[in-house]
Amino acid sequence: MYFLYMQKLNRKLVHISVGMVFLLFWPLFSSGRYAPFLAAVAPGVNIIRMLLLGLGIMKNDAMVKSMSRSGDCRELLRGPLYYATTITFATSVLWRTSPVAIALICNLCAGDGIADVVGRRLGKEKLPYNPNKSYVGSIAMAVAGFLASIGYMHYFHTFGFMEETWHMALGFLVVSVAATLVESHPISTELDDNLTVPLTSFLVGTLIF
Repeated sequence: MYFLYMQKLNRKLVHISVGMVFLLFWPLFSSGRYAPFLAAVAPGVNIIRMLLLGLGIMKNDAMVKSMSRSGDCRELLRGPLYYATTITFATSVLWRTSPVAIALICNLCAGDGIADVVGRRLGKEKLPYNPNKSYVGSIAMAVAGFLASIGYMHYFHTFGFMEETWHMALGFLVVSVAATLVESHPISTELDDNLTVPLTSFLVGTLIF
């Protein structure tokens, strides 16, 4: 039981850290027109890797176990593939002047990741419309996604890529709450929250920012 818990915890820590750390390196790229595409190479390679592993064309049992719940390689064609696609899209299309890019990655990585970690440990009170989700997990997701977004808004502001405004901060709050509501709905379990959370963040963020 302890081993399974640690395996899930490690998988979520990877889920949180990969995208968040990658976001830290965006300001280090040049201002050239091809910079976002060069930056997107790393997550883009992961898309190819997920496809090859998920389809069984390439074998790597250790990687499959670290990124899937059941150890089935076909799981990589869902959550991990959606995750890599989101990071690649945010990098190559939205890039570092877009608050939508921040909202996408922060709600997917920090928000969704923290929700699972906190919810598993402290989530005794379940949501009335979804017994697999808890109040505390959903609150943790909204708070983590929002605070991470605010942190990266300030981070990119220090490099001159965007302005810090109350309107943007409020927009990040709305996006995080919307992403949390969708993630807590049973449909996210059916479709995969690595798909529904960034999709919600993108749609709501595009309307707000």
